[in-house]
Amino acid sequence: MLFLWTKAFHIIFVISWFAGLFYLPRIFVNLAMETETVATERLLLMARKLYRFMSLLALPAMVLGLALMWMLYGGGEGRMKMPGWMHAKLTFVVLLLGYHHACGAILRKFEKGLNKRSHTWFRWFNEVPVLMLLAVVVLVVVKPF
Repeated sequence: MLFLWTKAFHIIFVISWFAGLFYLPRIFVNLAMETETVATERLLLMARKLYRFMSLLALPAMVLGLALMWMLYGGGEGRMKMPGWMHAKLTFVVLLLGYHHACGAILRKFEKGLNKRSHTWFRWFNEVPVLMLLAVVVLVVVKPF
């Protein structure tokens, strides 16, 4: 029963984290297009708060994910060997953490007025977590290898 509760809360925190991963780059699109100081400051405030909140959501998602891995594949008799699809999924999780931190670096550039990228670039950047989510869900559900 503990495994199922852990899994449920892991999924809830991952979904919540992804909401931020989807929305923050959308704020970057608007920041890249904005020319008015008041609107830029408001968007920066939104981006700062969202980044802080999604960072707090990522932490329990990761901790619960590690707990699930330990329950399934951790030490002790009778534990399963980690399958190939899980290794691939973990690779995407590491890439998503890198994306998350890249968002933080981009936010800091916007705060300093150093952004050189166009709104079009950010529109494409916004698609990265969608593709990674697609890969992770397929790996977890289909378990292709």
